[in-house]
Amino acid sequence: MNKSTEYLQDFEVDKLTNSLENRITKDSFPTEITFLTKNDLKTITKKNGWAFNWKAEFTLNDREVYKLTIVNNPTIIQGLVSLTIKPDHVFLNLLESAPFNIGQNKVYAGVPGNLVAFACKLSFGRGGDGFVSFQAKTKLIDHYVKTLGALHAGGHLMVIDALAAQKLIDKYFKS
Repeated sequence: MNKSTEYLQDFEVDKLTNSLENRITKDSFPTEITFLTKNDLKTITKKNGWAFNWKAEFTLNDREVYKLTIVNNPTIIQGLVSLTIKPDHVFLNLLESAPFNIGQNKVYAGVPGNLVAFACKLSFGRGGDGFVSFQAKTKLIDHYVKTLGALHAGGHLMVIDALAAQKLIDKYFKS
C-alpha cells in the first residue's frame, strides 16, 4: 500500500477566464480535461521544470490525476490536478500549472481556475453536490477566499461550497 502525501496548496489563481487566455494576445483557447496517462508521465519531470513528483501521485490508488490541454493540442499539458473522490465531496490533493504557465512570463492565464472548476464539476457529477476541499498554505487562505469563493474551515482547510462551485463551473464550462 502506498503512503499518501498531503500537500498544502500554493497555486495562485491568476485570473478566472472562460478557458485559457494567452497573456500577450488575450486570445482565448477552449480546453479539455482528461485522465493523465502513463505515457504522459515521460515529459512531466522535475528535469522539465515540474515541481512535484507526478509519477508518484499517479500511482496512488485513492487518486485520479487529470491533465488540462487546449482542444486540438492534446500533447501540450497546461496543468495537472490530483483528486480523491470522497463520499460527500472531492478532495483536491495537488494542483500544478505547467512550468511555462508560472511566473511573470507565463504563456496562459486561467490554468488553476480551470482545474478547480473541473474539480467542482466532478463533485456534482459524483454525488458531492459541488463541494471541494483542500489544504492551503497559510499565506494563500485569503487569496482562495477572494478568488474562488472558498470558505476557511479552520487550520489549513478550505472548502468550496455548492454556490461557489456553481459560479466556477458557469465561468469555465458553458453548456
